[in-house]
Amino acid sequence: MRGRLFHLYFLLRRPMTFGVRGLIHDAGRNSVFLIRHTYVPGWQLPGGGVEIGETALQALERELSEEGNIELSGPPVLKSIHFNRHASRRDHVAFYLIENFRQPSPKLADREIAEAGFFPLDRLPSETTPATLRRIAEVFAGAALSQDW
Repeated sequence: MRGRLFHLYFLLRRPMTFGVRGLIHDAGRNSVFLIRHTYVPGWQLPGGGVEIGETALQALERELSEEGNIELSGPPVLKSIHFNRHASRRDHVAFYLIENFRQPSPKLADREIAEAGFFPLDRLPSETTPATLRRIAEVFAGAALSQDW
């Protein structure tokens, strides 16, 4: 319910929404970083909305810090932009691959993030969201790129 209220608030304030998501890949462990929110089901990639006066890269850096205690140590790679028709008729998501990062300490649970951590690509949580699985397959398995989130 809380997530839907936030979305309604942002729809009224900004009829078009733009967000960012990051696929954080630890090549040494062949794992990816996923989060589980307290207000929506499933494991997903960290990210969120781009705020007024903020660039997509600034939003990505902020969201990675807030949701994963992750800092960029090199430039992320913009992989694709997707239409998120499940959120609204005007929501778009910029999707980045991040392979140069550091995490000074693991992300602890808080009011927004119930759990967070790295998962081997061959052992993702069963509750990983379909959109997250699609992005991972596009990057690592050569799956066809979907325009939809």
